[in-house]
Amino acid sequence: MRRLRISFAPVLAASVVALPVVLGACGSGTTSNSGSAPGTGCPSTTSAVETGPERGLDRNGFTRSTTIDNRWFPLKPGTQLVYEGETTEDDERIAHRVVFTVTNLTKVIDGVRNVVVWDQDFTAGQLEETELAFFAQADDGNVWHFGQYPEVYEEGKLVEAPAWIHGVEGAQAGITIKADPQLGAPSYAQGWGPAVGWNDRARVCKTDQKTCVRAGCYENVLVTDEFSLDEPGAHQLKYYAPGIGNVRVGWAGSDPTRETLELVKVGQLSAEELAAVHKEALKLEQRAYRTSTKVYAHTTPLEQS
Repeated sequence: MRRLRISFAPVLAASVVALPVVLGACGSGTTSNSGSAPGTGCPSTTSAVETGPERGLDRNGFTRSTTIDNRWFPLKPGTQLVYEGETTEDDERIAHRVVFTVTNLTKVIDGVRNVVVWDQDFTAGQLEETELAFFAQADDGNVWHFGQYPEVYEEGKLVEAPAWIHGVEGAQAGITIKADPQLGAPSYAQGWGPAVGWNDRARVCKTDQKTCVRAGCYENVLVTDEFSLDEPGAHQLKYYAPGIGNVRVGWAGSDPTRETLELVKVGQLSAEELAAVHKEALKLEQRAYRTSTKVYAHTTPLEQS
């Protein structure tokens, strides 16, 4: 199970302009805590039998793949979401900051053009991970995740880059979020990267919820439960507000990180800021070609949309 990855250069994050996204006051039934105590989430009972890559990917079913307007996960170029919270490392609660930026770049993977997202993840103020992630929307509205190139740092030094890309070394794309999530439906694979142990799955946990975070209060919130066969009993809960995307991350069960995040800012970058993002994303790709010779080196270059 992966931590939420969404971050960005401090100079740009500091310039985010808050949008009028408050959807309503939170009354009874509101989810206002940053996390979930063990047992209060929606622990999966099917993780032992539901496994393997997601079926049904049709490359011909992505005729407008870079128009990602899924109400639960819209990806408009220049949008930036900033999150803050805590995570547990070595039995200590540590400040965690993540910023998610939708670039104006695309990448073709196995014939499907993807939107490129740039994430940076800071723990205790230090860069822990920077990543390029690739998403495409199918004609049925489902958003697929075609892979990612992450760089993981410790004390400022690159320690690993466990990339997985659809079609390379047995990896297959998975579904990040469905267009019409339904309670009681089977879980779905969010990607399949056997070479790096990526086997996350998700299912719908709750619908029609309310939650309040620093960015505002939201109604009609969807909650999903993410889990992995490699971490039995651990669950990450993600809260999606319509028209915004992920607004909160919580936990349930035996998740050792007990990661919590909440949306603190959401805004649209200026042309100058987006140009700076473009530049940094291209730098990261150049490192990817040098570092990930077995995976990323087999992909075509990023293109401006």
